[in-house]
Amino acid sequence: MKPDEILNYLPQQKPFRFVDEIIELDEERIVGAYTFRTDEFFYTGHFPGNPVTPGVILTESMAQVGVVAMGLYLLYLKEGKDALTKWTTFFTDCQMEYYKPVLPGQKVLIKGEKKFFRRMKLQSNVKMYIGDSDLVAEGTVSGMGVLREQES
Repeated sequence: MKPDEILNYLPQQKPFRFVDEIIELDEERIVGAYTFRTDEFFYTGHFPGNPVTPGVILTESMAQVGVVAMGLYLLYLKEGKDALTKWTTFFTDCQMEYYKPVLPGQKVLIKGEKKFFRRMKLQSNVKMYIGDSDLVAEGTVSGMGVLREQES
């Protein structure tokens, strides 16, 4: 499965998808990117006149890349393509450090590295950058794969 194909299986959709592309992907690491548009819904009320991207949104973006997208890829490798429509990933926990703000219009690069994947739980170390080397935030995110309820 190619990196861009994983985006077709992400459960998050606009306006709550914070991944534009998956650039690199293998069993151990993932690299994704997102450009925070100036018209994002959360900028209106978050420091009006001088908006910054909320930390919870930065965390969500890192989780969508480092847990959801990577988890879908690992599930695909383990169970095959059919499993991607039977499982979904729920965010379970994180530990984050923030260093710089992300402003409207800025593009971020998100790098994730698998810490472990077992019993459908994935934990990844994630880092977010503006450009290739300007570190914005880093931490650990975790999620759990859950079977979707089957329609009867």
